[in-house]
Amino acid sequence: DKVPSMIFWGPPGSGKTTLAYIIAKKTKSEFKQISAVSSGLKDLRVILAEAEANKRLGIKTILFIDEIHRWNKSQQDALLPHIENGAIILIGATTENPSFEVVGPLLSRCRVFVLKQLAKPYLLKIIKRALEDKEKGLGALKIKINDKIIKLIAEMSNGDARIALGALEYAVSLSTNITADIIKEAFQKS
Repeated sequence: DKVPSMIFWGPPGSGKTTLAYIIAKKTKSEFKQISAVSSGLKDLRVILAEAEANKRLGIKTILFIDEIHRWNKSQQDALLPHIENGAIILIGATTENPSFEVVGPLLSRCRVFVLKQLAKPYLLKIIKRALEDKEKGLGALKIKINDKIIKLIAEMSNGDARIALGALEYAVSLSTNITADIIKEAFQKS
């Protein structure tokens, strides 16, 4: 149950956010998520105050920052004392090389994990799971789709699960009888 601070570096749709959720759930930590695109030091201060209070109560706090490379030096530096004193475990996600986009002191306190585009077999599995899952997926809709079309979705999504699922969802909004033409249209629109 010991998790270091870390940076996930990988292309869009490779599972960075999903992996952060899994880690938080498995470690039974308080999970705080912010996006560097839409938040700043004010938002960070509120979370850090909560994390310090949690630390006094013996509760771990994982802070997930999506697009961490978009924060400036002072915003990134504000994390340092709280990582050092154990108030937060940082999980940052970035599509940019952290060696150039994350400040050195912060980078030296984190393990960097490189995620790659999803391989076709994994995309096929994700798409099939979405088609079968009746609660969280599209399984309740009785969709007609063959393996050739599922493979087409995987190929056209270029290793990005989010694109594959978005195109599938759009295609299903057009018809429950999915054809190659519908998929091609969905990729143009999604």
